Amino acid sequence: MKDTLFVNIGRIVGILPQGAGRLCGKEMDRVQTLDNAWLMVRDGKIDSFGPMDSLGEIPSGIVMDDLKGKMLLPAFCDAHTHIVYAGDRQREFVDKINGLSYEEIAKRGGGILNSADLLHNTSEDELFAQASERLEEMISKGTLTMEIKSGYGLRTEDELKMLRVIKRLKKNYPVTIKSTFLGAHAVGREYTGRQDEYVDLVCNEMIPAVASENLADFVDVFCDEGFFTVEQTDRILRAGMQYGMRPKIHANELAVSGGVQVGVKYNAVSVDHLERTTDVEMEVLRNSDTMPLMLPGASFFLGMPYGRAKDYVRAGLPVALASDCNPGSSPSCDMRFVMALGCIKMRLTPEESFNACTINAAAAMGCADVVGSITVGKKAAFIVTKKVMELGFIPYFHHTPFIDKVIA
Repeated sequence: MKDTLFVNIGRIVGILPQGAGRLCGKEMDRVQTLDNAWLMVRDGKIDSFGPMDSLGEIPSGIVMDDLKGKMLLPAFCDAHTHIVYAGDRQREFVDKINGLSYEEIAKRGGGILNSADLLHNTSEDELFAQASERLEEMISKGTLTMEIKSGYGLRTEDELKMLRVIKRLKKNYPVTIKSTFLGAHAVGREYTGRQDEYVDLVCNEMIPAVASENLADFVDVFCDEGFFTVEQTDRILRAGMQYGMRPKIHANELAVSGGVQVGVKYNAVSVDHLERTTDVEMEVLRNSDTMPLMLPGASFFLGMPYGRAKDYVRAGLPVALASDCNPGSSPSCDMRFVMALGCIKMRLTPEESFNACTINAAAAMGCADVVGSITVGKKAAFIVTKKVMELGFIPYFHHTPFIDKVIA
């Protein structure tokens, strides 16, 4: 974007000082604001800001944008998505309505395996076109930083196809995208009953191939009941780390799986899901740099328990929230709705839920130094609202349009 001076901002929300990273415990319930303000963007980054009565002479060549009393806040950060997929799984939606669980659908050969079949028969160009529509929807809803996973390939070439699509998205959109290799999302059909051999494929063929094209920032494993064991997860994470991929983990969605412990062991940037955790996992996370990342959209869609976000905050821990946008368990990319679920179902305050969807979500992607707050030096990635409002308006009136425009 051109160097721009935003003036007559009714309220700037989400201000943090330089060097501030994730927020923990009581810190999460504080959101700094500034009323009647200006903000300067240079070279795509926040250069300076302050109250309107402090605005001096305006340099020549600067674009002026009068926000006319509207509110400006950091764009949402979505640290766990699966938006590169083919088609949909509407038939399974009816199965869920008729009472089948996520695990039962998977055991019948559906779920992730159905998405893998569809993706195998979809060209890279068509996959890119479908993913672009979803990404554009995310942007329109105020998300300008996101993590995107593979994991619907389950064959080497199909996993590479997904990651190449993510790379194309990075090049074609002015947003921050982190890519994650999730070859261990399920066991491919060809390896049914030979799970250890599939793990061999992930470690010995997929990971080196992904690394040779520099396609992934992170390596992820679905470490849970009916999917991959702690031992298999340990092996896959070590293999990815040898090629410079930092771990992320799907953990404790379906059972208390041990995934949190193996994630912390390898300094995972985040452990994701956490619908079923005990005080033991909280203590494991307490002295780590790993972000607990909860996915209330999956709980909403699947009727599962919600993560114990409030307990984590009361224990002095950080919490991040993400959409888990995917065709099977959370077909929504709306981080505003995620923020609302954080309040309504997880009992977070609007301030706690906002911080979980911005600065802490950025930390769950290893980029809290770049996005997630209004901080001098960070990337200009903003939501401008239709009017000045209390922060609680956003989750309270959770489907009333509130975005005037997004700025990337």
